Amino acid sequence: MKVHILDDWFDTLRGLPCFEKLSGHEVTVWTDHEPDPARLAKRVQEAEALVLFRERTKIGAELLSRLPNLQLISQRSVYPHIDVEACSNHGVLLCSNMHSDTPSYAAAEHTLALILASYRQIFDQVTYIRNGQWQAGVGRTLRGRTLGLYGYGRIAKAVAGYAKAMGMRVQWWSSDEGRARAEADGETVAPSRQAFFETSDIVSVHVRLKPATRGCITAEDLAAMPPRALFVNTSRAGLVSEGALEAEIMRGRIFAAVDVFDQEPLTDRAHPLLTQPNVLPTPHIGYVTEDEFDLQFSDIFDQVNAFAKGAPIHIINPDFRKRST
Repeated sequence: MKVHILDDWFDTLRGLPCFEKLSGHEVTVWTDHEPDPARLAKRVQEAEALVLFRERTKIGAELLSRLPNLQLISQRSVYPHIDVEACSNHGVLLCSNMHSDTPSYAAAEHTLALILASYRQIFDQVTYIRNGQWQAGVGRTLRGRTLGLYGYGRIAKAVAGYAKAMGMRVQWWSSDEGRARAEADGETVAPSRQAFFETSDIVSVHVRLKPATRGCITAEDLAAMPPRALFVNTSRAGLVSEGALEAEIMRGRIFAAVDVFDQEPLTDRAHPLLTQPNVLPTPHIGYVTEDEFDLQFSDIFDQVNAFAKGAPIHIINPDFRKRST
């Protein structure tokens, strides 16, 4: 198959063990981002399969209508960036592994890194010493603090393990089902949603973005957090009500550490999440490690090979053939 890989910005995949899985295909790797559907379609006109880097490129009807050779879109995890109905209408199969048993340890580690860097003012301290100054201020210790984890999933559980090893208290909030599972596992669940936000020194969000969870963190939730609390988001920006975090940050009452944004790549240098001193921003690198890429794209390339053999796996839109006629 003619396989085109989009948005491999640092040309990483070619050097990973998983890339050998594509040895029987004609592979083209694009190392820059093209947001315009018409220009992108010209690039990948011959593609029979598109491989995506998470949500870096949106796939909609305009692009699909310009790709008559396309048969497969292969990726991993959730797909809010893909118009699934348009895929079906254009006879394109979407495959995405939604049920991996392995958590993203890279994302969990990055969550911990953001918490540590925020509490110990790492960015400011590095900036000061590089500018010939000494100590930028006084940090805070994590031991004895309460970490509130929103969402009872695999990544959050990994973060909880790191936090407990550092002597932190961990409490949970989640859906009814998630809270029931946490209680069954002997974990501490906050007595109420309000109490969760009011009593957590740090709140870290670990929920998949889907219609039911979009905007699940509200302005009222953020306002309930105690002064100088830290809000961490390494999941998806859409989980927070639009504008709520920016408004709370501008009040200067809480801190934030964010790895995800409503617009990515974020090029607006005046955006409050980039300019305010109480925010530590990183450019969606929670999953950006060689190890994580090798794990994720091994799944994705398995999907390509399975499709090429006529036995596709991880199918999202099984009606794609029917709707293309």
